Amino acid sequence: MRLSAGSGWRRGALALAAGALPALSFPAPSLWWWAYAALVPWLLLLRTAGGGRRAAVEGWLGGTGFLLATHHWLAPSLHAFLVVVAALMGLLWAPWGWLVRRLLGGAPAPGRAVAAVVLVPSAWLMIELVRSWEYLGGPWALLGAGQWQVPPALRLASLGGVWLVTVWVVAANTALAVLVAVPGARRAAAAAAAVCVLVPAAAWVWAPLPRPSGTVRVAVVQPGVVDGAGARFDTGERLTRGLAGRDVDLVVWGESSVGYDLEERPDLSERLAALSAHVGAPLLVNVDARRPDGPGIFKSSVAVGPRGPTGERYDKMRLVPFGEYVPARSLLGWATAVGEAAQEDRRRGDSPMVMDTLGVRTGPLVCFESAFPDMGRALARDGAELLVTQSATSTFQDSWAPSQHASLAALRAAESGRPMVHATLTGVSAVYGPLGEPVGGRLGTERSGAAVYEVPLASGTTVYVRSGDWAVAAALGSLLSAAAVAAVRRFWRGRYGRRRPGRRKKAIRPAPARR
Repeated sequence: MRLSAGSGWRRGALALAAGALPALSFPAPSLWWWAYAALVPWLLLLRTAGGGRRAAVEGWLGGTGFLLATHHWLAPSLHAFLVVVAALMGLLWAPWGWLVRRLLGGAPAPGRAVAAVVLVPSAWLMIELVRSWEYLGGPWALLGAGQWQVPPALRLASLGGVWLVTVWVVAANTALAVLVAVPGARRAAAAAAAVCVLVPAAAWVWAPLPRPSGTVRVAVVQPGVVDGAGARFDTGERLTRGLAGRDVDLVVWGESSVGYDLEERPDLSERLAALSAHVGAPLLVNVDARRPDGPGIFKSSVAVGPRGPTGERYDKMRLVPFGEYVPARSLLGWATAVGEAAQEDRRRGDSPMVMDTLGVRTGPLVCFESAFPDMGRALARDGAELLVTQSATSTFQDSWAPSQHASLAALRAAESGRPMVHATLTGVSAVYGPLGEPVGGRLGTERSGAAVYEVPLASGTTVYVRSGDWAVAAALGSLLSAAAVAAVRRFWRGRYGRRRPGRRKKAIRPAPARR
């Protein structure tokens, strides 16, 4: 697969295309099995790069292709700015490209090939960790997230979160690349591939399972695409009234389902209270409005009972860059003229909350927050029995985004050992049990209605909830250890690699002959 040195532009185009291939493993295509080989073309290209600098460039181009493919649905909002952002973020893959060539270039010995199966996934995980920072866009399209419908992968997530699943997927790709391209290390690669098969099998057998602790009937109300805050509220109210007599324990509305502050609109509070009494269950609504007691707009999950709001309110903490605020607006404010960036920054909440007035201890998240593994884990540690995400994807209704967003709930459920309800104003609504298994059917983007789910509850804690991001720490430790070993070797060779000049030995002259 080696291209001539003069075909750099062709290699660059191949790198861009190869980086985009893993996108097919995510919804909507959902070719989950493709993830185990999707990185192989890119890896094979990088190992044949003409040098470390060229490999870094091809790593950058591939990373740009990956981000463009997995975030292409943002193009109607960001326009050309999406290419700029993807190119800047794609630089994170430049060191990864250099590392791949360093470990797999030429004819690596079996030991170096095995090291690649450990270090290449570890370096990929560091990239995902950095780009998961909320101010850089958040953890959307983490490679392991494509395995949301694979039960053994979900069991791995219960041990080490989506981070461990990502390491596993990249390790499988690396072992396959060595098996294909490095004849001298095929035995080592086959052994590594066997380990990649055995790890999820072992997790399936030995990973602790959450203990069933009853059920709760949760209704999800999805109005669909409705223009105007008033019409949206009226539609949610009408759909909720139809739930009377269906013995529900909790009714969940989607993000921005209430477009007015309830303190300023007591008439809406009264209507919600009457609705709760009519249905016989508390409501969890989402308010997107400016408050009278402080500047700015908040997005808040609000609990409402038969007597009105209960006083429990969770304010969204992690906001969507450009969608809900513009980072460094004084420098990047021009983005509002290029795309559909936020004209006004939303306000942030202070802390997560577990609500006790909804019949079941509920941990709410708002939209983008369901992408963050640590948020579901924190709510489970705080005693949440049920996780709920309130979302709306009306801007991206006809793209891959709604399905991708809903799939994240399966991972959060498996990681935390708690069921998760993904309720949308528009988009795809879905429910998953404490193992990440689907509960009932989905409400697709074309639906406007209400659905009731018999949601299984669970007790106990997963390894991930107890131990946190140990997979990230292990990956970082592997990279630091490898760097330390390489530094020591280089120092040793530099100091002792050349033979020390010895002392000249005096020539032994033969004794003169006796006459």
